[in-house]
Amino acid sequence: MTTHFRPPNLALATIGLSLATFMQVLDTTIANVSLPTIAGNLGVSNNQSTWVITSFAVSMAISLPLTGFLTRRFGEVKLFTACTLLFALTSFMCGVSQSMGMLILFRALQGAVAGPMYPITQSLLIGIYPPAKRGMALALLAMVTVVAPIAGPILGGWITDNYSWPWIFFINVPIGIFASMVVANQLRAKVEKTERPKIDYVGLITLIIGVGALQIVLDKGNDEDWFNSTFIIVTSIVSAIGIAVFLIWELTDKDPIVDLRLFRHRNFTAGTIALVLAYAAFFAIGLLVPLWLQRNLGYTSTWAGFATAPIGVLPVLLTFFVGKYATRVDLRLLASAAFIVMGATCFMRADFFIGIDFYHVAMVQLWQGLGVALFFMPILTILLSDLQQNEIASGSGLATFLRTLGGSFSASITTLLWERRAVAHHEQLAEHITVFDPTAQSALSHLGQGDTQVGAGIVNGMITQQGYQIAFNEVFHMLGWIFLALVLVIWLARPPFTAKAGPASGGH
Repeated sequence: MTTHFRPPNLALATIGLSLATFMQVLDTTIANVSLPTIAGNLGVSNNQSTWVITSFAVSMAISLPLTGFLTRRFGEVKLFTACTLLFALTSFMCGVSQSMGMLILFRALQGAVAGPMYPITQSLLIGIYPPAKRGMALALLAMVTVVAPIAGPILGGWITDNYSWPWIFFINVPIGIFASMVVANQLRAKVEKTERPKIDYVGLITLIIGVGALQIVLDKGNDEDWFNSTFIIVTSIVSAIGIAVFLIWELTDKDPIVDLRLFRHRNFTAGTIALVLAYAAFFAIGLLVPLWLQRNLGYTSTWAGFATAPIGVLPVLLTFFVGKYATRVDLRLLASAAFIVMGATCFMRADFFIGIDFYHVAMVQLWQGLGVALFFMPILTILLSDLQQNEIASGSGLATFLRTLGGSFSASITTLLWERRAVAHHEQLAEHITVFDPTAQSALSHLGQGDTQVGAGIVNGMITQQGYQIAFNEVFHMLGWIFLALVLVIWLARPPFTAKAGPASGGH
């Protein structure tokens, strides 16, 4: 596979690749705000409607690590074009679904074809850009990765309110067709070596069982009250056995379906650990802030979207500069600066209180955007820097898979931690208010205008709110320290972080 291929129109090829990735990343969050409407229209409970998210996440988690195998079998350009067209088709089928069962099935298929799209985009961008400009390509991809999940809920809410929920899926159809045609046309002359690797059935089956069950546990754990649920216990055992067999088999098989030997590369290992942990913490922020705005401060989902949106401003403005000049400094310094900024904004949120105004929430989001702008591109460059060209699709797929799994773990742990700590603080704050205390009795009566029960209800609501607020501050304090600890992790990588010489090279 040559790395010196240049498409006839580099800008057009880049637009095609970026559009497809934007559409795919957008789809991971666009349905979230529409779930109540979808549930109402299809006549199911809100709890059942969350399978629209879970089915997509499970299928994507399974197909991501298979990217390397599929690339070797079909070639990057063919696989990308097929996945993008199938994504458009499954999106259309989601939109015309008449029942929840149909919608969940097509969301699962959509997730399965979505998996390889991001890693292949990364690999193709590295392949078509000259070494000096690869930083720019990765910075552009990083911007798409940040902006799309922010745009998702805002766009999803707006479409659902003004049109109808099927349109959140229908908008993918023209984008998918356009992007696949552009990429197929621009890269059709790219010579790719394909092979027919034997299918590692044991690896494939244990991956599907282990990762599929794990993703279900992480998605459904909070709804089912974790290990108080037989369903969660059984699924966890199935997942643990599946993943254990998968790891042992993949490390000993001659031709594994997922190449875990990539971790022999020092920069890939250090970069992937930093990416997974930083993304998990970043994902926790993206999940918790809108939830807190709606639950504690009474924001609507649209206003919560506006308050969190400024995080995308600086990544958009700085992408060009980060891409152009980042390679002139030690990328570990840039990543460290990103982690320090992200940590600092977490410590700022640890001081938030119930009466805080919109401006202060939005400003902290804006500053966090600086950390985000400096974060993805250096980390992606570092983790791909010591891989060969033929390992990039596999490495990117594996790192993206672990990053996605990190996000799922983070979502479950953060929500659980916030809920449990809020309950603990509620108990601490409420233990001094008893009917036997005359002062409390008088205050409750005064609040309830003579009715102690009404007063008790009002106070209980205030205590619940404060409990959630204290728990929110605690979680952000912890996230701040996680970001600072990651500064040490990224310094385990060692230069050079530039492209290797020779046609077999490809990493950055």
